[in-house]
Amino acid sequence: MRILHLLSQRPECTGSGIYLQNIICEAAAAGHQNFLVAGIPLNAPPRLSCIDEDHCSYVTFDGGDLPFPVPGMSDVMPYASSRFRDLESREIEAYRSAFARRIRQAVETFRPEMIHTHHLWLMSSLARQLLRDLPMVVTCHSTDLRQYLNCPHLRPMVEEPCRAMDLVMALSAHQAERIAGLYRISEGRIRVVGGGYDDVLFFWGEKEPAPPVHILYAGKLSRAKGVVWLLRALIRLDDPSVHLHLVGSGSGEEAAECEALAGRLAGRVTLHGRQSQEQLAVLLRKSHLFVLPSFYEGLPLVLLEALASGCRVMATDLPGCRELLGAGDPDLVKLLPLPPLKGVDAPFPEDEPGLEALLAECLARQVRRIMASPAPDQDAAARLTSPCNWREVFVRVAAVYEEVLPAQGPK
Repeated sequence: MRILHLLSQRPECTGSGIYLQNIICEAAAAGHQNFLVAGIPLNAPPRLSCIDEDHCSYVTFDGGDLPFPVPGMSDVMPYASSRFRDLESREIEAYRSAFARRIRQAVETFRPEMIHTHHLWLMSSLARQLLRDLPMVVTCHSTDLRQYLNCPHLRPMVEEPCRAMDLVMALSAHQAERIAGLYRISEGRIRVVGGGYDDVLFFWGEKEPAPPVHILYAGKLSRAKGVVWLLRALIRLDDPSVHLHLVGSGSGEEAAECEALAGRLAGRVTLHGRQSQEQLAVLLRKSHLFVLPSFYEGLPLVLLEALASGCRVMATDLPGCRELLGAGDPDLVKLLPLPPLKGVDAPFPEDEPGLEALLAECLARQVRRIMASPAPDQDAAARLTSPCNWREVFVRVAAVYEEVLPAQGPK
């Protein structure tokens, strides 16, 4: 089968890009042909091992097809980006026109039998309007739900075409409920396919005795991801036996704030910047504890990567985290309760000191546990990770493809 994959942002960055790449890899392994349309900065073509360059077509930003930076599905991205909420009407129209050209060209040259688009947002809604007669499925990544909430003026462009998708794929049961509620899509047209991790790349690593206790965070350097909260908690903890590794990048004032707070920890924090999946895997195997203090997540697959690499994990008690980790051994998993949030992804200012104190206390407890036993129970970790490899995820995705194919099947 010929599958056209659509992503409106950079395919080599962020969780949705990693998800896309793994789906393409598994589709190719299953014998399908793949073509990708995505958005990238001018003169910055990604290096993707999952697909040949001649099977990719890009809308270029920052002076290419469009003058502004790639709009991010999150308002703070790990690279220079623009925000959908800030784009003027003429910029939105130019954005739609640029993607329409690339999508039409891809359909003419590749002749896809299936369209797999990502995010219930502007580009996917455009694709549905352009390609009414082709089978089309969409994967939700939760950041699209956040854009839906933050950009009410853009909802009229999105709602009806997204409701016209043949089927919608959700990463979790909670996410499926939110899709149904926000977009008014029947639950009978939503399939929970979950997410996965690369079990060849992320595998168990023996842990060095502590101290030092190596704590790792991977993701955007932003407030919504809780990085400011984490750094302040470590400053409060003031434990010289702890070393923090920050993997990822950000932009603007929030990244600068994270870097300034990291500077207050002197030699006890390493800023690794953006790393490849291979580099992240090495760092995880060397780390004792992975912390994800986010205020908003979909299904954070990095938690599976951390568990598979032999890390204990600490994360906020968000639905996606709970769905992945809720059955975890208490020695392996710690979920932190959150107070009611101000908006989608920020605490109320008056709750921040309490959050810092709670995180510092939980970190201290985990540090003591790691000092006594550097590695958690491998079997307990495997019980959480074994159902979540990409092969199993693609089996569920392929079943969705089969549901929406015409009765005669692919050519």
